[in-house]
Amino acid sequence: LELVESGGGLVQPGGSLRLSCAVSGVTVDRYAIGWFRQAPGKEREEVSCISTINGRSTYTDPVKGRFTISRDNAKNAVYLQMTNLKPEDTAMYYCGTKASYYCDGEYDYWGQGTQVTVSS
Repeated sequence: LELVESGGGLVQPGGSLRLSCAVSGVTVDRYAIGWFRQAPGKEREEVSCISTINGRSTYTDPVKGRFTISRDNAKNAVYLQMTNLKPEDTAMYYCGTKASYYCDGEYDYWGQGTQVTVSS
């Protein structure tokens, strides 16, 4: 099972980015897939997750209303659309998955990450 993130970069405050997580080895509609981020000196935090239970999605409070997670079964990928980006969104972003339908609990598989930097 492999996950590969892409789409990060440098963006000005208020800008947008769309991160992609290409998945191989399992179909994206089988397991929950989450997006996480880790800023320098901070612990990794879950940003968003999409489960396979009715496609239910969750978001951490700081990104609610700005980020949207989605899944494309045909491309076997999960996306994180990020809008109105703020400097505090700067971090390495990772996608992860596990052998579960639900977003709760530990993740077992991770991508290599993609860097998002929000700065003027």
